[in-house]
Amino acid sequence: MHANLAFSTLPLYLGALLCDAAYARTAEVQWSNFASWLIAWGLVFNGLALIWALVAWLLSRRERWRHRTSYLLMLAGSVVLAVVNALVHARDAWATMPAAPVVSALVFLLAAAAAGVGLAAPRPLGRTPAGAAP
Repeated sequence: MHANLAFSTLPLYLGALLCDAAYARTAEVQWSNFASWLIAWGLVFNGLALIWALVAWLLSRRERWRHRTSYLLMLAGSVVLAVVNALVHARDAWATMPAAPVVSALVFLLAAAAAGVGLAAPRPLGRTPAGAAP
């Protein structure tokens, strides 16, 4: 479930990046407001994914810790970078501009990498997807 939550942040962070690009082209302040809201909702989903992944990491077997630790660190990094992005977007209007698209792109790329690692995680033994042969 935590990988699905991590994957759910991608449209939000991509939307924030696109809003930053629109704001850079038009200087319409509402684009920056849209980006701030998208980042806030992305942080909600990203935080939930981080908490869920932390619980899964604590309950997992030792042989899976290396994979889950890298995933957990990537999620934590994306949360920290998204908080920095939210602080960049909290600046006054055009003061956000040189940094906002760059930080938004970094957040999106790190969240995409974390979601990819999370979705590629090995399944626990004894569990097969619905309809798959055991």
